[in-house]
Amino acid sequence: MGVSTSSPENGICVVTVDFPPVNALPVHGWYALADAVRAAGRDPGVRCVVLTAEGRGFNAGVDIKEIQARGPGALLGANSGCAHAFAAVYECEVPVVAAVRGFCLGGGIGLVGNADAIVASEDATFGLPELDRGALGAATHLARLVPQHLMRALYYTSRTASAAELHAHGSVWRVVPGGELGGAALELAREIAAKDGRLLRLAKTAINGIDPVDVRRSYRFEQGFTFEASLSGVADQVRSTFGTAGKEGPE
Repeated sequence: MGVSTSSPENGICVVTVDFPPVNALPVHGWYALADAVRAAGRDPGVRCVVLTAEGRGFNAGVDIKEIQARGPGALLGANSGCAHAFAAVYECEVPVVAAVRGFCLGGGIGLVGNADAIVASEDATFGLPELDRGALGAATHLARLVPQHLMRALYYTSRTASAAELHAHGSVWRVVPGGELGGAALELAREIAAKDGRLLRLAKTAINGIDPVDVRRSYRFEQGFTFEASLSGVADQVRSTFGTAGKEGPE
């Protein structure tokens, strides 16, 4: 349980998240993920990182129960931890391939939206149920996966989009049966890792430099409204229904 790394092939580092039962990450989990991705990117022998997860789904966002139990301190910690993890993926010195199966929600969108490429299983679903959880955020990253008006509709309704839909929009590289996900992600990572590592690192820096949106600043702007919702009391009112009849999600 936790965050682990492995090197299945030369030049490839696999970062695996495992927080049962649904990969809703506690505060320390987001920081551990950020540290693992940054460490992999700093390794001169690594030319591509694969980000994946064990368990029922790729990521269910933050651990709402931790926030309910610990209050404002946990909320601030989750905000900061998510920001660090998302930035670590985006700023990783080498390309990051996200291998997604099952649900990818909330913070999961922040991770895959900042990845360089996404491979998904046929059962993968992507969405931001933030309004159902008394929070805001990661519209910055969802907007990197779908067109602007679809992003807004998905955000306001808390609906999800399928892997096939994202593939049609060009944000998912490949959709495969669940049993083939690991192999498909490694296949893409292998093709990337075959390039010169020095050029890959220059390419990653150059591509980030021409991005039209500063994703770190944009996301932190969104997070400010999560804290405002918390101070106003509306966030606690919404979160108080979390896990009750009619409000159950992956957590």
